[in-house]
Amino acid sequence: MYKLLTFWLAASLFVSDIGVAEAHRGRSHVARIVTEEAYTSSLFLHKDDAACPARNFYNYSAFVRAAEWFPRFGGVGDLDNRKREVAAFLAQISHETTGGWGTAPDGPYAWGLCFKEEIKPASNYCDATSTEWPCHPGKSYHGRGPIQLSWNFNYGPAGEALGFDGLASPELVSGDAEVAFKTALWFWMTRRPPKPSCHDVMVGRYRPSEVEKAANRTAGFGLTTNIINGGLECNRTDDPRVNDRIGFYRRYCGILGVDVVGDNLDCANQLPYS
Repeated sequence: MYKLLTFWLAASLFVSDIGVAEAHRGRSHVARIVTEEAYTSSLFLHKDDAACPARNFYNYSAFVRAAEWFPRFGGVGDLDNRKREVAAFLAQISHETTGGWGTAPDGPYAWGLCFKEEIKPASNYCDATSTEWPCHPGKSYHGRGPIQLSWNFNYGPAGEALGFDGLASPELVSGDAEVAFKTALWFWMTRRPPKPSCHDVMVGRYRPSEVEKAANRTAGFGLTTNIINGGLECNRTDDPRVNDRIGFYRRYCGILGVDVVGDNLDCANQLPYS
């Protein structure tokens, strides 16, 4: 459940929706969609339980401060559309950090943000062929933060966009809650051709190419799953990981008071990008 983000694209192909984030900081719309009360008492009921290794880490103020770097997040379209984007983002990071199980108290979808770091990583996730984002000796680029950012070729450009040295100091992603949320939002807002950004998909800006149409990559929550982990989860029927993501999304839409719409909640019939 702590999926590694194994993106092969060179950083020169990364295109942020707002360019260098710090240069475009503005007023976030998120606080009007997700109140502190909803965040702590409804959305993430168990994130600070003793059973969660990330307890007391993912605080509301860090989430809101991070969102200020990405003013278009939760800020495009009508109110319902903005709520759905925020619900989709929270659902995806909840799956990546879930501590829930089938019979968990309050259900499996009340246990998002339980982890801040991959448990027992299989390697240090250094791609030595990445000359633009070379690994620092002794550093590990395993999954950290809400989106479980992984690999040096993701840590490098994320840090460059957000104002920290992601290659020399990857541990900041699991040591500073605001940095952690910023990396997750950076990933959500950033296009990686041929992949669109998750943001573009959820706000209706995605326009599939003929290749994407042939791969049945249609807009909807399922396409954000394809962008995040399609190589392992898409083009297969009834994948439990995909169902978990959808379960979080449905729950969060309900809490935020917006209907779940569209037929493309999963990616069972979509070819992955990789």
